[in-house]
Amino acid sequence: MNADGSWKVTLSTKLGAQDIQFHITTKGSHLDCLIESPMGNMDVQGTVSGSTLSWDMKITKPIPMKARYEIELDGDTMSGTAKLGFLGKAKLSGVRMATATPPTEQNTTDEPVFITETSVDPKYNNPYIEVDEWRQQPVPHRYVHGGFADTGARFSFYFPPKDGYQGRFFHNTYPLALSSDISPFPIPFAVATGNLGFTIDSGAYYVQTNLGGSDRTPMADPAIAAYRVNAAAAKYSRVLAAEMYGDHRPWGYLFGGSGGSYQVIGSAENTEGVWDGFVPFVMAVPNAIPSMFTVRMHALRILRKGNKFPGIMDAVNPGGSGDPHRHLNTEESAALREASLMGFPLRGWYNHDTMTSGYFSHVAPLVPMLDPEYNDDFWSKPGYLGSCPGTNTQGALNQERFQFDTTVTRCMDGFLKSLELAAIPTQDFSDAHLVILNGASAGNSIPIAGINGKIIEFQLAADQMAISNIQPGDRVRIDNAWALALQTYHRHQVPDFETDADMIGWNQFRDEAGNPIYPQRNILIGPLSAAGTAGSIPNGNIKGKMLAVQTLMDIDALPWQADWYRKQVKQQLGDRAETEFALWYVDHAQHDNPTSDQANAHTVSYEGVLQQALRDLSNWVENGVKPGS
Repeated sequence: MNADGSWKVTLSTKLGAQDIQFHITTKGSHLDCLIESPMGNMDVQGTVSGSTLSWDMKITKPIPMKARYEIELDGDTMSGTAKLGFLGKAKLSGVRMATATPPTEQNTTDEPVFITETSVDPKYNNPYIEVDEWRQQPVPHRYVHGGFADTGARFSFYFPPKDGYQGRFFHNTYPLALSSDISPFPIPFAVATGNLGFTIDSGAYYVQTNLGGSDRTPMADPAIAAYRVNAAAAKYSRVLAAEMYGDHRPWGYLFGGSGGSYQVIGSAENTEGVWDGFVPFVMAVPNAIPSMFTVRMHALRILRKGNKFPGIMDAVNPGGSGDPHRHLNTEESAALREASLMGFPLRGWYNHDTMTSGYFSHVAPLVPMLDPEYNDDFWSKPGYLGSCPGTNTQGALNQERFQFDTTVTRCMDGFLKSLELAAIPTQDFSDAHLVILNGASAGNSIPIAGINGKIIEFQLAADQMAISNIQPGDRVRIDNAWALALQTYHRHQVPDFETDADMIGWNQFRDEAGNPIYPQRNILIGPLSAAGTAGSIPNGNIKGKMLAVQTLMDIDALPWQADWYRKQVKQQLGDRAETEFALWYVDHAQHDNPTSDQANAHTVSYEGVLQQALRDLSNWVENGVKPGS
């Protein structure tokens, strides 16, 4: 059967649907196919046998994986499967668009998109303006809102009056930015939002985008949200600034914290001339997810059982003994030491009575999706905490496992769908899974992100199709096996010693030769997550000056991780690193600025330091005055 021509194809994966195109040429049993995909264009070769097409291929973006395609033709339609490495099997369906010869010249690189000041994005190149008006609040400014035609990308610019403008812009980025306006994000990360008064007072205009909106949905090129939309908006803002203030090229500075630091780093490494300087803050290493949260969860469970945190804080606080292990048994001391060696600051336990797994719920769906066998292995195979026969640890873990069956009484739609249950367990079921027992979503196990009485909530990264198919009356089970198993997942995520020995938090899990002492999983979740946010795995090859800001009491992005990136920059740039990179540490500050009385008693805000960093960075770029570090 003739397969020649161009085909419009849909892949249905765990991460969502992806629309791609095949341009196929066959000769006998040989097949050449150009795949046009949001992840990049690829040339592959395969075989034809009757009505069956098949090929193997390697994908490198955002991380390496192998794929195997098996397709059956039926006239002008095709169907089949694509086995996409750790993503498992995806269903494939397609229709022939044309029988013409496919294109012969295409960019088939699967390397991250590289953007320059003069390059033109193939998608984000036709800007339009919807709103252009002067506003007086919170300070006088010209507000311009628009987007790029035929895309989901939107932008907003906030221009100061001409007499206060000094030729620069500040541009904030954060992965959960759903709006192109200065506004709160879906999590309480206040320093991620722009301060318009500060920006205008700094002689700058402000840039914000929605990172592509619907264009950034899973299976899209991660560079879209990481830096492509931001870069297109930043370049267009210069056009409007020149129209408003006269011919000039504004200096540009990109800043972002937490997950936004990945985006800033991805922009610094994969663009040149778009921004002149960068401020990543409260930043993490590529292997951070989910280990930064799981090591805390393990320590919380062990140390809370014996009410040991008050004694630990007595030892750490002024006037204390300085020995937090003094009154701990072997298991408790090991759990505290494990967290400390990962980099968790001892002072960070001050709010132990209310501490949770933090931002873990935002990434909790990744492990079950990408490493689905882990839970079973944890409870059954040697080398995992849940399968140590005859030990007190195993007995305690088994006693803490539970299952609770109930029924869905109400489904509530919203930005994130939530469910009301007929009953909930008396035990703490934070981070447990909701297992669907019947109905259209039967068999799915979905991490629970939030609990409010009998109402449970889910995160955006969870299987939204499975969640949307849940109906009132469906029987469900709350099961904490995954929650317990993930508490030591970091032990099985040790990066390669030859290339990543500087990721010191995991060195505690190596023997003297550098080999892991625990069994390792076939996939490292962290680099996949980092590449999906940054557009590529961070490597330190920056193209512009960078001033990083890190906090010494951060329990979410552990303090040493900014120094790891400093070393990567040094390795890439050599002696030039001293003229291109600086690092500030802020003591007594955490990932988030304090909002409670308890937090204000123990920590300080770093927002002022962040603002000073933006001003000092601009002075460094524009006048050659390097900030102290």
